[in-house]
Amino acid sequence: MTASSASSAPAGAGIIRLIACAAGLVVANIYYAQPLIGLIGPDIGLAPAWLGSIVMLTQLGYGCGMIGLVSLADILENRRLVLVALGGLALTLLASAFARSAGAFLVLAFAIGVFATATQVLVPLASHLSAEKDRGRVVGTVMGGLIGGIMLARPFSSVVADHAGWHAVFLISCVMTLLLMVGLARGLPRRQPVHDGLTYGHILASLPGILRETPLLRRRAFYQGSVFAAFNIFWTAVPLQLASAPFHLGQTGIALFALAGAGGALAAPLAGRLADRGLTNAATTGAMLLVAGGFALGLVAVTAHALVPLAVAAIVLDAGVQTNQVVSMRAIYLLRPEIRGRLNALFMTIVFLCGAAGSVLAAALFHHGGWQAVSLAGAVLPLIALGRQVVAGETTRPRA
Repeated sequence: MTASSASSAPAGAGIIRLIACAAGLVVANIYYAQPLIGLIGPDIGLAPAWLGSIVMLTQLGYGCGMIGLVSLADILENRRLVLVALGGLALTLLASAFARSAGAFLVLAFAIGVFATATQVLVPLASHLSAEKDRGRVVGTVMGGLIGGIMLARPFSSVVADHAGWHAVFLISCVMTLLLMVGLARGLPRRQPVHDGLTYGHILASLPGILRETPLLRRRAFYQGSVFAAFNIFWTAVPLQLASAPFHLGQTGIALFALAGAGGALAAPLAGRLADRGLTNAATTGAMLLVAGGFALGLVAVTAHALVPLAVAAIVLDAGVQTNQVVSMRAIYLLRPEIRGRLNALFMTIVFLCGAAGSVLAAALFHHGGWQAVSLAGAVLPLIALGRQVVAGETTRPRA
């Protein structure tokens, strides 16, 4: 089966589920190390002050891969690009499991981030392989798999490390990546983009112009960047809160809390169906209010020393973030199919940079102002995005 930028036969539900599983398994690799830095650092001789560089470099690699690798999806055959990236990821994971020096491990952490952007080739590929009337539902299904991978990565790595050490996390992921390569090689359709002789240099040079000339892309990146920054503020600060008074949870307890938060991923398919019905703007408004409301509920929960409502707040917040992500990506994918890879690269790069800023901000907020400061910042960000939506006139046009 061959698909091109110009036309593509709609894929079956089995292929879409395969892509959704692949997206989750691949993106999880940029989150595995997050709860393990306290274990990894001493083993590789990394000073305590530099432990955060493990996560930072993985995120930086992911950001670089967005532009450097994902943009290639507009000129290279997509299945081959994904398989090559996954091959690089498997080798990098294997090397990471046996790294013994800080320098080597940090270089490999960056490379994991770069190769993990294969996820962002798979998401627009699923859009290419779907009929326009089903595109929101398909993107929602794939994004549900992706966010599931994000949310399950931290509890998975924590549990494995507790029983078998942090090296086992990378070895198991390497094996899963190799098995995934076999599945995708057999089941993923080929897609050769129609690019009219464009080179990689032309692709990169075109990015600023695409961003400048596509106001919908800029607005959608602003909306999602705001709520994703809030998402990262929450998930960076909440383990600190859970480990301290009044909850005093250990590593396993924090892992179980993160597992409960994964329930927000269930909103992604529903969001896709809303977008298919023309309710993109209304869904965006609702998503902003959900994120802000999640932080408000979280503040009440911490003040009342109530763990269950805090978990509910996490689910509500995650549902809002995923709803906006799905409807935003569907809106962007409808613009110009021949540059879908670049649109996705620009959108996700902006969103990711905002998310990284949220991660950096979270620790400072919690250290200086506690959970109250975290809640205030997290609630303000989606409200700013909502204000931008009002200015754009989208709240008076719920159907789009």
